[in-house]
Amino acid sequence: MTQKKSKICFKANVYTQVPDGRWGWAVAISFFFIEVFTYGIIKSFGVFFTDLMDSFGESNSRISWIISICVFVLTFTAPLSTILSSWFGHRAVVMVGGLLVSTGMVLASFAQAVCHLYITIGIISGLGYCFSFLPTVTILSQYFDKRRSVVTAVASTGECFAVFAFAPAITALKENIGWRHSLLFVGLLQLNIVVCGTLLRPIVIRATSSPKIATQENPKEAQYMLENEKTRTSIDSIDSGVEITTSPKNVPRPSNLELEPKADTQQVPGTSSSKPSAKRAPLLDFSILRERSFICYALFGLFATLGFFAPSLYIIPLSLSLGVGQDRAALILSAMAIAEVFGRVGAGVALTREPIRKIYIELICVVLLTVSLFAFTFATEFWGLLSCSIFFGVMVGTVAGTHIPLLAEADVVGIEKMSSAAGVYVFIQSLSGLAGPPLAGNLKT
Repeated sequence: MTQKKSKICFKANVYTQVPDGRWGWAVAISFFFIEVFTYGIIKSFGVFFTDLMDSFGESNSRISWIISICVFVLTFTAPLSTILSSWFGHRAVVMVGGLLVSTGMVLASFAQAVCHLYITIGIISGLGYCFSFLPTVTILSQYFDKRRSVVTAVASTGECFAVFAFAPAITALKENIGWRHSLLFVGLLQLNIVVCGTLLRPIVIRATSSPKIATQENPKEAQYMLENEKTRTSIDSIDSGVEITTSPKNVPRPSNLELEPKADTQQVPGTSSSKPSAKRAPLLDFSILRERSFICYALFGLFATLGFFAPSLYIIPLSLSLGVGQDRAALILSAMAIAEVFGRVGAGVALTREPIRKIYIELICVVLLTVSLFAFTFATEFWGLLSCSIFFGVMVGTVAGTHIPLLAEADVVGIEKMSSAAGVYVFIQSLSGLAGPPLAGNLKT
């Protein structure tokens, strides 16, 4: 009985169309908590900056390289995450990612030099963050269609609530048990990513059987109808979406025979197809690099990412340098996180309305994000920093919660190439993730 329940839990969900819910809600909850323990921790790491500078005698810029390397590895290894997800499945990759994230953070608590933190948090945890985040947002996009923008935006607020809760909590924890034991506690807490990974059941969408085509129908007309079935979404593995094998290539043409679609088949990652004529899709589809729409969108993401992490990492050191107390500085970071929740949810709701050019809305939000970054240069005291942080939080929320799901839109690459596009797109962002925080640190000093 237990073995039967285990098989039911781990087998793929099969639907005739995108469910826009059902098990997708469980995946959304999983994504929420993965956001809590990945980006939520990354954005809260600024509370450790002062302690690390004092312990290792390093500058703000040198300490910021910990998160820069982490974000770089997170984004640079995105294609590897896509390939492994296509081969082994999203669930397995996310669970391994959770183990890497926790291992890196636990080892960081024993660091004796800042270079040790570059390896533990920067490389080990960074790789784990990539394996945890990217497969989850990809499979979540496959469970939803009409509600995709709003569900992804709401689920992504996990990192905002994490920053709101972790900033004051970790600050209080450090004062009682020190920064090393605090890192150890955070690392053990991140083991919950493994639990979240078990909820990522793969999805398979199969077309319903088409009615038989009568003998008196025109064969060309029948051929055209079957050709239309090829426009449905198809992704190779059962863990990355849809498999529809109805194809008109071998359909008999004589009019005295009835034409029927072939039975659905499904391929398990790592095994050969049951039909020798079936052609496996590539694990990573680089054909998207020939699409002008994707190239333009990738360049947009490259520059937008420059401003994602620096304010949340530096708002506490900046506040302290302007004479704001430690508690009030943590409050500013929490206010930024709550404002980001409203930005994410608001953008998700706005982008579900039709008709609307979602790309243009995203571009407007990035322009306003730039304005919010400039506003920090004019803040000199608590209320000014608080206002700038709220403005920035709203604007970064509108962009951060929607820029990856927008890859699934028809005017970028579409859902059928979403998995490969996400890997390549995040890989291109790696340069921005590496350059952003140290650049801000150099400007500060």
